[in-house]
Amino acid sequence: MEHAGLKTLITPVTWLRLLGSWSIVVLFMLFGGQWLGDSLNATTATIVFLVLFVTILAASFGVVREADHLAHQLGEPYGTLILTLSIVLIEVILIASVLLGPGDFPTIGRDSIYAVMMIILNLITGLCLIAGAARNDDQEFNRQGTTTYLSMIVLLTGVGLILPNYTSSAGEFSATQAIGISLLTAVVYGVFLYLQMGSHRHDYVQPNQAVQTAELAEPTPRDPQATRTMLIRTCLLVALILPIVLLAHDLAIVTDYGIAASGAPVAVGGVLIAIIVFTPESITAIKAAMNNEMQRAINLCLGAFVSTVGLTVPVVLIIGLLTGKQVIMGISNTEIVLFLITLVLSMLSFSGKRTSPIQGYMHLMVFVVFGLLLFYP
Repeated sequence: MEHAGLKTLITPVTWLRLLGSWSIVVLFMLFGGQWLGDSLNATTATIVFLVLFVTILAASFGVVREADHLAHQLGEPYGTLILTLSIVLIEVILIASVLLGPGDFPTIGRDSIYAVMMIILNLITGLCLIAGAARNDDQEFNRQGTTTYLSMIVLLTGVGLILPNYTSSAGEFSATQAIGISLLTAVVYGVFLYLQMGSHRHDYVQPNQAVQTAELAEPTPRDPQATRTMLIRTCLLVALILPIVLLAHDLAIVTDYGIAASGAPVAVGGVLIAIIVFTPESITAIKAAMNNEMQRAINLCLGAFVSTVGLTVPVVLIIGLLTGKQVIMGISNTEIVLFLITLVLSMLSFSGKRTSPIQGYMHLMVFVVFGLLLFYP
């Protein structure tokens, strides 16, 4: 019976993801230095990038699958938070790998955060609004929790990406400022999580689930089988995140090579990281919207970006301080305009009690403008 339960939890696809990702890790441990050494050329870099891209993406889908099961087992907003933090952790690892690599990419942190903002708050949010309305018509959501998300985005993004343009070292924080901003960002984000998981938990569930939320607050008897299932899924989550951690440095090397060789904008590196990391969670958010779970989609989209800023800014600034590498956080004037458009549009999209697909098309337009300006500034 125990064995049958284990087989149900660890599906053939999960075994394939585990074996495939760990096999690639072993191969790169043995031969990575040779493949990515001075003899690296365009053909080898392309093959290596594709292998690493597919491996990390497949592992990310596995992470999302296990986190999604934990999400349903724990309920909102605990489950969505686990899923969001798992994905954002991967992003932070990839950014840190680029910063700690041999190349000099002082803007990778801000580029990644900005790319995540454009992808999550415009592309994915737009698709959620459109896909959700197509199947369920206009959808309800919890306006109080959504407003809190947007307030956190205003504060953390404004301080982390816009304020540096107006400090004594334009675009950068001094050492003292970096320490202060890192601590303040971490503290405010920690307080936000504490309240989200505690006294204000009801702000992040569907309006019609208030009774269910109250019931969930009551202590329930511990189920040994459920605890065992949660433990196994947590172990699988860690086992799928570790290959991403171990392969992140190799991906950073070939990405740096490709950007330099092709003459592509440096910001493309941040976009690639955002695409690799948030594709699985984006699919989950769109499915939630189509299943008439708009609040869960909002938790995934807005919560993912809040976590991205709340975790990435301190990590990037601390790495810069410890390594002595230059870290440029201030975004350009053009990017500030797009940020403000995105922010105001998001506030208007979620200012009522129900969503509308019209706003979805507006968000998609902003994303297309972002893509246009990325390659044709």
